[in-house]
Amino acid sequence: VQLQASGGGLVQAGGSLRLSCAASGRTTSNYNMGWFRQAPGKEREFVAVINWSGGRTYYGDFVKGRFTISRANAKDTVYLQMNSLQPEDTAVYFCAAKYGNDIPFTPPSYAYWGRGTLVTVSS
Repeated sequence: VQLQASGGGLVQAGGSLRLSCAASGRTTSNYNMGWFRQAPGKEREFVAVINWSGGRTYYGDFVKGRFTISRANAKDTVYLQMNSLQPEDTAVYFCAAKYGNDIPFTPPSYAYWGRGTLVTVSS
């Protein structure tokens, strides 16, 4: 499975971005898909995860209703809609895929990773 994240960029505080993660090489319709982020000097942090059907979603505590993860299995694509962005949301955002029934929140549990897309939020 190859993953390609896109949609990052520079946005002012309070603005919005929608990230996309396109999969290729194998369908991910039966994979759980996660988003993580990593700011300079910090560990990779769980952002959100969606199960294979889209019926279950989980978010990091810091999200507080600002982000929404979704997926379009027919397109092998996962999205992360981010609203009310703040400077502390600045990071490289990665998508990841995991096959199986469990829905983990930790990076080592995911077998496949995209290269990341940079989100910069100015104050």
